[in-house]
Amino acid sequence: MARNSPKNKSKLDDAARAGWLYYVAKNTQDEIARKMEVSRQSAQRLVALALDEGLIKFRLDHPVAQCMALAEGLKDRYGLNFCEVTLADPSSDDPALGIAQVAADAMEKYLKRKDPVVMALGTGKEIYGAVRELSSIYSPQHRIVSLVGSLTPDGSANINDPIAWIGDLTQAPRHPLSVPVLTSSQQERDVVCAQKPIQRNIQLAKSADVAFIGIGELNDNPPMFTDGFLTWEELKQLQSLGAVGEILGWTYDKQGELIANFTNDRVTSVPLDRPPGTETIGVARGENKLPAIRGALRGQWLTGLITDEMTAQVLLDD
Repeated sequence: MARNSPKNKSKLDDAARAGWLYYVAKNTQDEIARKMEVSRQSAQRLVALALDEGLIKFRLDHPVAQCMALAEGLKDRYGLNFCEVTLADPSSDDPALGIAQVAADAMEKYLKRKDPVVMALGTGKEIYGAVRELSSIYSPQHRIVSLVGSLTPDGSANINDPIAWIGDLTQAPRHPLSVPVLTSSQQERDVVCAQKPIQRNIQLAKSADVAFIGIGELNDNPPMFTDGFLTWEELKQLQSLGAVGEILGWTYDKQGELIANFTNDRVTSVPLDRPPGTETIGVARGENKLPAIRGALRGQWLTGLITDEMTAQVLLDD
């Protein structure tokens, strides 16, 4: 729905009111209809519209024993400082389902701090989904910095870069990496990353208090390919070299070892440290991402993980 016309704005206002009455004030649809002086069918449609437009957001605030046990198992197995496991819907192929809300909760704990915090963010549907779940938290004392280049091969902005959205929600200063994710050569990468504003943002990211990152798969239809960052030939060569996943564009094999002398020579993202010098929380779920998540954990590129119960169980059954 277009939100800029007066008619649509009024409709969304009504939907927000109906959603609040239903989900927060616990009114029945009959009660909403009476209070808003509309028919019951109109009240039902307004509540549905509130959900469809994302005016109502759900977060499960009850620890499930099985999920807690899986989280503790992953922490012990991989030496993690932090792990959250949420419920799973095996029929869904939404990569951010459930985990985006949990990641949003984790982000908000940092954003609500009074003392200044530097939060670093990767890109991807999981991180973007988490940022879209955030409440508006006025916190201009914090700084938000990107860990990965924000430009696609054609020079347009990466649609899954969350830094602009979170900056609007928090009014915190934003520090993007306004460079391509991959350059055409190592020499070009060195020139691009040597620019003083880029170097300042890279150093700021390396000193962040916390980083939230997505974990990308490298199967035959990964985002790095579908979004145009890799050619088909580059993808197949990476696979032949044993690559199973990527973090911030840095590709690695099933043991978490970085792939040498190929696309990693052209990545402009903030370099990875092992072990991470920053609290680094991976956000990922799903069968197609299992090799990538497993490799990231084995490679000790993460200090924390947010995932779902199905993924967690497979990781522990290895």
